[in-house]
Amino acid sequence: MSKFDIAMNIDEEYFKSEDFQELLKSYEASINAGTTPFMDADDLVDMADYYAWQGFNDKAEQAIDYALELYPSATLPNVFKARKALAIGDFTQAEYYCDEIESHDDPDYHYLVAEILIAKGDIQGADNYLREYGKSVEPDEYEDFVRDCANLYIDYDENQKAYEWMMRSRGDESDDFKELMARTLFGIGKYKDSERIFNELIDHHPFSKIYWTALASVQFMNEDYSNAITSSEYAIAIDPNDPDAVNSKASGLFRLGNYEEAMKYYKRYSELTPDDEYGLLHQGICLVNLNRNEEALPVLRMALALAPKDSLYLVQIYQELAFCYSALHQVKQAVEMLEKTDALDCDHIDAQVVKGHILLQNQLIVEAQEVFRQAIHQSHNDPNVILRIIVSLYDNRYLEACYQMLLKFFKMVKEYNPDYKSGNAYMALCCYDLHRSDDFMKYLRLAVDNDPQEAKGVLSCLFPEGTPISEYVPYMEQRLQNISE
Repeated sequence: MSKFDIAMNIDEEYFKSEDFQELLKSYEASINAGTTPFMDADDLVDMADYYAWQGFNDKAEQAIDYALELYPSATLPNVFKARKALAIGDFTQAEYYCDEIESHDDPDYHYLVAEILIAKGDIQGADNYLREYGKSVEPDEYEDFVRDCANLYIDYDENQKAYEWMMRSRGDESDDFKELMARTLFGIGKYKDSERIFNELIDHHPFSKIYWTALASVQFMNEDYSNAITSSEYAIAIDPNDPDAVNSKASGLFRLGNYEEAMKYYKRYSELTPDDEYGLLHQGICLVNLNRNEEALPVLRMALALAPKDSLYLVQIYQELAFCYSALHQVKQAVEMLEKTDALDCDHIDAQVVKGHILLQNQLIVEAQEVFRQAIHQSHNDPNVILRIIVSLYDNRYLEACYQMLLKFFKMVKEYNPDYKSGNAYMALCCYDLHRSDDFMKYLRLAVDNDPQEAKGVLSCLFPEGTPISEYVPYMEQRLQNISE
């Protein structure tokens, strides 16, 4: 699971400004003296935002509590509390703080009402609410309103809605607008356009680690791993202790197969974020890829011990532990790890396929067949599930069985799902290993024509690094001709 995201630029320049630093000094002097700092609500919220940005959540909470003591019906302190409640799915608390806001003319009140609807999953309800509220927004404030709505949707990964709102903006050449547009384009998968805008922003702010890290994320998602590593290195040069930049470099190295170097940066990420299981998980994955399973096992166990019950990475940790135990021929423990996912919200059919793969890997053929049969039945003959099972046959070197199963598979999808285009690359690879040259060329052509992405992912190992997909067939034709001569 990816950890890539493009965070909105916190007003870091303001936090570093002389005005804010004076305010911070005054606030902390009051706290240290044991007195209640007397500031306006917005300044206290700035304190809370600053502390939250620095990772001092207790101090952030203290600042907001002071704000609510002084100004119990003020907008921004209640918004802060409501958003914190939304982060843990406590809609009752969020609505309570929303109701505490006195000024229903304040735009932030309306954004909070819409945000609660979005958090509840009522995307259209939020959109209707914002459109209705937009009718009362003054013309000279409408641009800001549109962008605030887009930003709200981005925060909840409702990127298509964000894009719809951005398209209502007239736009301008400001960095704020460009950043928001770049994030929106990233969210809807327009990585090249997003990259272009982040490069423009970097031209204006060459020492912004946030923009360099964002650029690395865009390049990573566009599979431009070498440039993603370069961009992350600029971010690391600006701030060697920025975990996002360190993770960007680690992930780029990982995708290029440089597991030794990747592991060094994942270790660095873990040092910077000791409470995050993500770094340990990926150190373990690097070790597994290096066939250092005995070393991987304790690292993955540490990741499991660190992971909270609602961790996004829990399923992956269990699966990686299962693979690790399987490679060490500890089949019982491997199966136990997979069974731990039964109670989790995940793809249970996928777990069945992994279980079958592990049983097959340990020559428990009859048991694997039964598990695969159950997976196919539970998926209602989903061709993607069947293809994954066939790939397991290939990975475990049952090449002739893989070949025969693929022949039956193609016959089945031709009859019941003629638009299904995947699988030809795996058949080409199987035929290559079986020295079936004519079949290999037949399925290579089909793979390139029907599913070039699959062809690249599965067959690139047969070609010199960097060979474009369009050259796969001519290259192999020439190579086979040279062999025959």
